[in-house]
Amino acid sequence: MAPSNPPVPAATSRHAQVVLAVIAVGGVLYWLSGILTPLALAVFVMVMIDSFARVLVERVPRFPPGAALPAAIAFSALIFAAVAMVVAANAGAFAAELFGYAPKLNALIGRLAAHIGVAAPTLGEMVQRLNPMAMLGPVIDGVRGFATTAFLVLIYLGFLLASRQGFERKTARLFPSPEDRRNAIAVFVRIRDGVERYLWIQTVTGGVIAFGSWAVMTALGLDNAVFWGFLIFILSYVPVIGGFIGIVAPPIFALVQFDGWWRAAVMLAGLQAINFVVGNIVLPRMQGRSLNVDPVVLLLSLAFWGVMWGLPGMFLSTPLAVTAMAILAQFQGARWVAVLLSGDGEPGDPDPAPPRGPTFTGS
Repeated sequence: MAPSNPPVPAATSRHAQVVLAVIAVGGVLYWLSGILTPLALAVFVMVMIDSFARVLVERVPRFPPGAALPAAIAFSALIFAAVAMVVAANAGAFAAELFGYAPKLNALIGRLAAHIGVAAPTLGEMVQRLNPMAMLGPVIDGVRGFATTAFLVLIYLGFLLASRQGFERKTARLFPSPEDRRNAIAVFVRIRDGVERYLWIQTVTGGVIAFGSWAVMTALGLDNAVFWGFLIFILSYVPVIGGFIGIVAPPIFALVQFDGWWRAAVMLAGLQAINFVVGNIVLPRMQGRSLNVDPVVLLLSLAFWGVMWGLPGMFLSTPLAVTAMAILAQFQGARWVAVLLSGDGEPGDPDPAPPRGPTFTGS
């Protein structure tokens, strides 16, 4: 009799199923990005609003809990309105000054080309080669897509805020056992607290970097220093790439604005010093073990979500990495992935302690 084939180990089958499931989930995330991106942004904004509401209840004496959520929504709306006003007030002037710098930009391109030893086209020639009319369609599509995404985010946010009151009842139905319910709520609180700490840390450090950069650019006389400071603050939420752009872009425009190069060199050194101090002294003291995500994982998360969801994915890459690590740490079969994602090999207690305080303010 011919020898029978040995059976395939069950572990190999499970690993193959996991790989196929990951590929399938990645395909779904990419193909449904138009639907999932606004939803993820809405959840992100909802976490921010919920954090504002809890801060009002915990830090403001005798603040009525029932008014915390409406006050947080109004405060968030004021913040977004202020952001829109800053962009509208400065973006037009910034674009107009770019055309005024065209002669200096042509001269700068010519000097760089002379050092390299190649023939340099003027700015007008480069614009003609780019064919602005052909690019007008994609630009209009991009603006339309941004408006559509913003509208969907507002719709999702409204429904999420309306349905948040039933979260605890849904949890009770999904996890009838008190122990399972306690663990599920603890995991959610851990994810929420991690995202809130990330928001707080990035907001404070980004504000410090933006204010210091604004002071340096204003002292050196760079035009639109307020706009540049605001742009640096927004870019601080994008890991790695945001900080690099914030350091390099203003000195490049300083080369165009000023005749000499020393202001651009001083500006580059000043912005680099501010980022170095904040990134290596202030940020580690604030961050501690709050995120506990490996830096390589943050870089890979930035690349992955940037490919999947574009610029919104880059903004959400770190919170999504924190969320994935917290969820994977609760399953013994996937805990090894959470260990690899963590910074110190301790992604969290697989049997978390019961959370303190309410899960949602006002729920």
